[in-house]
Amino acid sequence: MLKKRELNGHECQVLYELMMHPDVFPYVRQKVYSFEEFLFSTKQTIEAEDRGELYSRTILDEWENPIGTINLFDVSDGAGFLGTWIGKPYHGKGYNSLVKELFLQELFFEKEIETVYMRIKVENHRSRKAAEKLSYVLKANETKPLVFQQLNPTCHIYDLYEIPRDLFTMHYMREMETQTSLQQLEA
Repeated sequence: MLKKRELNGHECQVLYELMMHPDVFPYVRQKVYSFEEFLFSTKQTIEAEDRGELYSRTILDEWENPIGTINLFDVSDGAGFLGTWIGKPYHGKGYNSLVKELFLQELFFEKEIETVYMRIKVENHRSRKAAEKLSYVLKANETKPLVFQQLNPTCHIYDLYEIPRDLFTMHYMREMETQTSLQQLEA
């Protein structure tokens, strides 16, 4: 469901077209306005990952078609900001929570990340609702006032959410226990 970003013409063309949809584009962090810009941005993203500044993955559906991207931007001191976008035809099909969980497993268990933040525009009701459904996500407007103020220096544009490694790990362990119990019942 996730793979490292590639500078693949077909894949980039599909992602670019999905990203340009009016229900997706306003919420994409790395805005581009042409396919050539998208290719250049993808190349820069791959190079930035090589330098350890971010992590970026292409989201794939069950048939390995590219449907969006998930990224950890501004990586510093074991923390970074999560950015996810999924193409409009794939909204509401369960991909968001699934790919977040897979990506967080990689970040927390393989990449030495301790905290993942999400900044979500107040008017982005779909993303706020999706974030608040996840048991390992904490609203952090009040608990992380310095980060919240950095995101909103003049007015409240973004809500801040936090995913601490320990809370995600507890969630992950409960999920593994549940799967083990179900497997034992089926046996």
